[in-house]
Amino acid sequence: MPALDVGPMGVIGRLNRCAALMRRRLDAKFEEFGLSNWEFDVLATLRRSGAPHQLAPTALFSQLMVTSGTMTHRLQRLEAQGWVSRAPNPADARSLLVQLSPAGLELIERAVAAHVENEKNIMAPLGADGTAALDAQLRKLLAMLEP
Repeated sequence: MPALDVGPMGVIGRLNRCAALMRRRLDAKFEEFGLSNWEFDVLATLRRSGAPHQLAPTALFSQLMVTSGTMTHRLQRLEAQGWVSRAPNPADARSLLVQLSPAGLELIERAVAAHVENEKNIMAPLGADGTAALDAQLRKLLAMLEP
């Protein structure tokens, strides 16, 4: 269909391909720590919350943009690994708080340091100026796409 301007298809295709290839490299780094992508996300979210590194499950699933059922399942798996614990919420006897265990805190601190270095290595070929330019353009694109 020669009359169609298919230029945007190339850009969108390359963005999708870049995302898939970056996901592989990120996941490979997480696997070095015995973590999946979602496990890293939950533990990192708890770490970012600051000491004592605990949040209500509703805050977690809101920040991670997953359903409460998904969050419940994930928390059960993380608790079985010994990376989080759940304790009564002193502010609300009907709810629990999710907290990083000492093992979970030690693990996520090592994993985050390696993750940041991995991301730097992924972006290094673009150089600082190229990375900044790409970031600026992606910010514009996101601002147009996000509500």
